[in-house]
Amino acid sequence: KEFSSTSSTTAVGTVTSRVTRNGNAIMEKDLLNHEDLAGDRGMIDDIFDETYREKEGPKPPLRYVWRNIILMSLLHLGALFALTLIPSAKIQTLAWAVLCFLVSALGITAGSHRLWSHRSYKATLPLRIFLTIANSMAFQNDIYEWVRDHRVHHKFSETDADPHNAMRGFFFSHIGWLLVRKHPDVIEKGQKLDLSDIKADKVVMFQRRYYKPSVVLLCFTLPSVVPWYFWDESIVISFFIPAILRYAVGLNATWLVNSAAHMFGNRPYDRNINPRENPLVSLGAIGEGFHNYHHTFPYDYSTSEYGWRFNLTTAFIDLMCLLGLASDRKKVSKEVILARKMRTGDGSHKSG
Repeated sequence: KEFSSTSSTTAVGTVTSRVTRNGNAIMEKDLLNHEDLAGDRGMIDDIFDETYREKEGPKPPLRYVWRNIILMSLLHLGALFALTLIPSAKIQTLAWAVLCFLVSALGITAGSHRLWSHRSYKATLPLRIFLTIANSMAFQNDIYEWVRDHRVHHKFSETDADPHNAMRGFFFSHIGWLLVRKHPDVIEKGQKLDLSDIKADKVVMFQRRYYKPSVVLLCFTLPSVVPWYFWDESIVISFFIPAILRYAVGLNATWLVNSAAHMFGNRPYDRNINPRENPLVSLGAIGEGFHNYHHTFPYDYSTSEYGWRFNLTTAFIDLMCLLGLASDRKKVSKEVILARKMRTGDGSHKSG
């Protein structure tokens, strides 16, 4: 089998019947295309487009976005100041900061990434509302914009059309891409994506309409007010640790997926692509560092073959399924994973 799901669906059943010939599994390279594997979503904009060619001639000049440069500089200076306040903070405040980090991280990993960008599982309305709230707390662009940029990243990975092209260096792929204007190819390709599934989600479009006030309330105000109001924490500590420091750490954890996980680590699934397996990034990004696997099988809800290992997001999605709030998790079979390792991997899987 090329593809399986934890919930039985007609689409998956069709895939299963088509990927077996005379009872034998077909080699992964001969299996169905991604549109078939995507089942009912019919979306292929998160797999690499091998027909894309970068334009010849000189690259367009860098155009700095000074507003972002100033704001990011102030944010990180504030985060450094917040570190000096940690010894003076109450234990409840530190615990609250960690909770805010985990909730906001899930808004990115389980929400804008695995649910909305890749449609790797389905979520009920209450879960979608929670993930949207968590996403606003994370303040990493609204879901619609995040999905658009991420699908472009997968479709044109490591090219001029990739928003955070790692071939332009660690700094650019980590934060630099937010400090300059997008390459024209990023804008052009992003406009051509089919985002009808995102536009049809009323929760996502509601967030987009009221994104700025939601960020002020959920990313900065709520994390700051709770410690100050409920356990008399200093307003300075309440603002700089649960809001500023937590926000800066969350941003950098996500950015490391774009930078470190595209440069450092092994490639057991596909040695021909840049993304790597990086367990340290997975720890910080609650499961998103298994990046060679993810770019090889972007439709897998776990973004890894190892379940809950260094992958809190997978555990969260599984819990939501247990509670009836999520369903139809898409998963690649062990047979296909092994076949892909043998065919295109770098051999690192043999050493465990």
